[in-house]
Amino acid sequence: MTGQPRRVAVLARGVYPLHPYGGLERHVFDLVRFLLARDVAVTLITRPPTAAGQHADQQHADDRLEHPALSTLYVPYWTFPLAGRRGTTIADRNTAYLWFGWRAGRVAARLASDRRVDIVHGLGASSLGYAGARPCDDGRRVPFIFNPQGLEEFGTTQNAVGRLKRLAYVPLQAAVRRCAAAADRVIATDRVLVAPVRAHLDLAEDKVCVVPNAVDIKLCESWASSDTAAELRRRVDLKPDAPLLLSVGRIEENKGFHVLAHALGEIAAGSVGPEGGMAGWRWVLVGDGPFRGRLERLVVRLGLGSQVVLLGRLSDAELHSWYRAATLFVHPTLYEGSSLVTLEAMVHRRAVVATTAGGLPDKVYPGVNGWLVSPGQAAPLAAAIREALSNRGQLRQMGDHSRSIVEQRFSWNVAVDQLLGVYREVLANPSKRPTGRRSIPGGRPPAVSTLKRNDSG
Repeated sequence: MTGQPRRVAVLARGVYPLHPYGGLERHVFDLVRFLLARDVAVTLITRPPTAAGQHADQQHADDRLEHPALSTLYVPYWTFPLAGRRGTTIADRNTAYLWFGWRAGRVAARLASDRRVDIVHGLGASSLGYAGARPCDDGRRVPFIFNPQGLEEFGTTQNAVGRLKRLAYVPLQAAVRRCAAAADRVIATDRVLVAPVRAHLDLAEDKVCVVPNAVDIKLCESWASSDTAAELRRRVDLKPDAPLLLSVGRIEENKGFHVLAHALGEIAAGSVGPEGGMAGWRWVLVGDGPFRGRLERLVVRLGLGSQVVLLGRLSDAELHSWYRAATLFVHPTLYEGSSLVTLEAMVHRRAVVATTAGGLPDKVYPGVNGWLVSPGQAAPLAAAIREALSNRGQLRQMGDHSRSIVEQRFSWNVAVDQLLGVYREVLANPSKRPTGRRSIPGGRPPAVSTLKRNDSG
């Protein structure tokens, strides 16, 4: 087959709205929807739905994965004793996640062997079992596209804690490298991430392609309301001309929200010069996570309690109305993959202050649509915020540039065109060789009929 793929298996450990909201879950949700919109039948292989993933606020039909050409196969995800929170701890990712990835990949291998799919598209170690799959009887393999996502397991080694964390991730690193070695193409989600992907996964240059994580512009716009945005500003006692700084993300240490707190503390104390356009400011943080308690205590210690609002998780409608209500989006992350929240803010024409972590330099251009600073440094972050707000007029033009950047490079219409191009390329040049690694012992994968199945439509 050398034309458009008709059937794709997508493997991921999470997908919105079946599982709690996150960057991966949202990406898979959009990936599946936009493939379906291009007349590609999708078999989604994931873990069973969780109660926490069912959002009571879903009011949009587009929030549901329902389509006649979509089939969902559920593979159990068993958290091991003492591994901690499912999918978030190092122990869980090195145990339950790898076991899930082995089983999910073997289900995909069975589909491929039966010629029920044309492409296998795996995200992270969810496709581990497919990496060791034998070729079909004619010696060919159903092409394998691998997206390693954020590569957090290959993250910082700048201090003893970072080095210890990276050492603990060795099993997951090995699994991801195995998937990359077996893949026909490995996706980097930003141009600036091509070199790190190649270095971490030991890949030849021609094996890596760029397909961006993207956003659904129309859907983002449908969630936002100007009237709601005005009400939200009043809710935090913000005067019409006062600046609202917005951050969004899971409250973990690697998101750098504590660095932003210190930066705002410096601004409030006047250590970076006059406040300028900062009079009456508020910082609103949308998200929740294990670092929240420590962040709240830090905010109080810095004397910022009356100016900082931590809202926890919100509905899509409220979140996107906060984007519209904001004056400036601030993303102080210490480590990052692609950053969908930054793209969402840019959809709503927001200038951005962010760090140079991960793929952010592909989205935020200093002097064009925002400011970039080195991760983990409060003083440069404070200076960038002060500069951004000292001339409020520039922010509107920068916000327009943000929107143009998303439309031209990071909309799903653009991304799915690029992805289908990758699919067509590997289909036109099928490999007759095995993966280069010996097949993992363990026999044939379980028959699809033995797994819980949901054929929508």
